[in-house]
Amino acid sequence: MTQIVNKQAVAKAFDRAASQYDSYASLQRLSGNLLLKLAPSYSGKLLLDAGCGTGWYSRVWRDRGKYVIALDLSIEMLKQARKNNTADYYISGDIDHLPIANNTVDIIWSNLAVQWSNSLSKVLNRFNQALKPYGCILFSTISDGSLKELNIAWSYLDEYDHVNQFLSKKEIFKICHMQNITCQSQIVIMHFPNVLTAMRSLKGIGATHLHKGRNSIVLTRNNLYKLEKYWPRDKYGFRLSYHLIYGATDL
Repeated sequence: MTQIVNKQAVAKAFDRAASQYDSYASLQRLSGNLLLKLAPSYSGKLLLDAGCGTGWYSRVWRDRGKYVIALDLSIEMLKQARKNNTADYYISGDIDHLPIANNTVDIIWSNLAVQWSNSLSKVLNRFNQALKPYGCILFSTISDGSLKELNIAWSYLDEYDHVNQFLSKKEIFKICHMQNITCQSQIVIMHFPNVLTAMRSLKGIGATHLHKGRNSIVLTRNNLYKLEKYWPRDKYGFRLSYHLIYGATDL
């Protein structure tokens, strides 16, 4: 991110979403499944799932024979991961202050988590420090242009930003190049039958926290009517677009 992230507030947002997260995590599944295709055929035994959420991909990797360390900022997310027996070891921690020793892990997997960091450059550099020689980083994130429909619709109601500021594709690619990571991009457009369902999809995955502190927006019936009127849509429904970036270490 290009602004200081209130990690306590982010953790609380994900704590609230933990029990229902998997019901709304279709974007996370889509990005994670594509990221899996970038994994090298041989990648060692020890894997860190950095920003594990409920542990969906921790379990995927453990089923592939890895010893998985699941790390998340949200205590409630970790509780869900542990309840579902998704990993071998669980750590409450912040990827901005990674509690992993240097030259320790073979793979660092981070699916849609690094956008909540204060500095992508520092996070990826720290990931590289934690890797063993010939280790691999696999990560996905969100870039500028994501959720533009949300801002477009709200712009007719007030003057505030309703979406966090994400790094541009160019900035992310440049940072990754310096960390020996090759990137690719994808635009994903999700459709919803109405605006309320679209908004609930964000709340359901904990993505409603705004770094500028405006995370308590009252959605009145009148506001909802106006949002329905101005929200971009097509024949498939009300749109939410995500500009995704995938990165994998050059081996």
